[in-house]
Amino acid sequence: MKRAYITLLILLMGGILTAQEVVYKDASMLPVYGKVAEKTNTRYERLPSYLQGVSRDPVWYLGTNSAGLFIRFRSNSTSIHARWESMYNNSMPHMTDTGTKGLDLYALVDGEWRHAGCAQPRGKKSERTIIANMDPIEREYMLYLSLYDGVSSLEIGVDKGATLDLPAVDSPKREKPVVMYGTSILQGGCANRPGMAHTNILGRRLDREVINLGFSGNALLDMEIAELMASVDDPGLFVLDYAPNAYADMIDANGEAFFRVIRDAHPDVPVIFIEDVIFPHALFDKAILKEVTDKNLAQRRLYDKLKKAGEKNIYYISAEGMIGDDGEATVDSIHFTDLGAMRYVDHVIPVIRKALRKNR
Repeated sequence: MKRAYITLLILLMGGILTAQEVVYKDASMLPVYGKVAEKTNTRYERLPSYLQGVSRDPVWYLGTNSAGLFIRFRSNSTSIHARWESMYNNSMPHMTDTGTKGLDLYALVDGEWRHAGCAQPRGKKSERTIIANMDPIEREYMLYLSLYDGVSSLEIGVDKGATLDLPAVDSPKREKPVVMYGTSILQGGCANRPGMAHTNILGRRLDREVINLGFSGNALLDMEIAELMASVDDPGLFVLDYAPNAYADMIDANGEAFFRVIRDAHPDVPVIFIEDVIFPHALFDKAILKEVTDKNLAQRRLYDKLKKAGEKNIYYISAEGMIGDDGEATVDSIHFTDLGAMRYVDHVIPVIRKALRKNR
């Protein structure tokens, strides 16, 4: 009994000693990717400060969520830790807390980004070991931030004496980012962890920075968002995936004006229009089927009108087969599971690659 007690005490002391050997550094020293503008109220927000009081309140609030943002660093630590505070401590019944307000770590292995671990939140303030027991070799890391909450503060923990430096590898590439505008699905609903939001999957597949302008329930063709997209310096591509939110009459009334703001600023940059998802319950709910059909007909009318007017560098992606036909790719017949996000990326990426080749 005494020997077992001593063994337990040694193990506990070892754990304490290990914890004491972790050194935290503020992540403000590390680059943030995925931001459409640098001048934001806090570091990990998406919308620029000047839109406060200009954008509708729900758009502004959602812009404080850190969807699509990530930090890059390199380290030779045998373990990686995170200490962070969420802005709101949000929780949702149809999405994991890890996806909503957690963090997600990837490491670069042989030129590919591999999932290394995630930081599950404990509440508004959290501290987690993301990965441990690694070889002490230098690696490149990417840490995705929360999808449906903001990040007020963030620290990265490494072994005492280990390095924590700026990335040495240019991945993902920041030149000619892909700028995507859309809905709750594009914001990341309902990924199990941040790295599985479809914009983040696309960024890894393309090895290119993707700017996530997804606003849950609020992709309603707000003109200041078009102007914000138009302000991006040297974009590679614009993706307009607003149809799950914007009604048919809204697309008819405002779709062309929204497009023209972007096109006037970037005459030669490709623009992709994407249809609304054919949601699984549309097989049964005829009102939903009509709504989706009407939206997609409006989206197609807009695209055809622009083509007829002489627009050359625009593309169209149909919803047919987008997330499969088995009805198994959503949480609630609307928001994607990780499977749905993967299927979406598989569906859209051939057109995205084709469009990007036109704008090298």
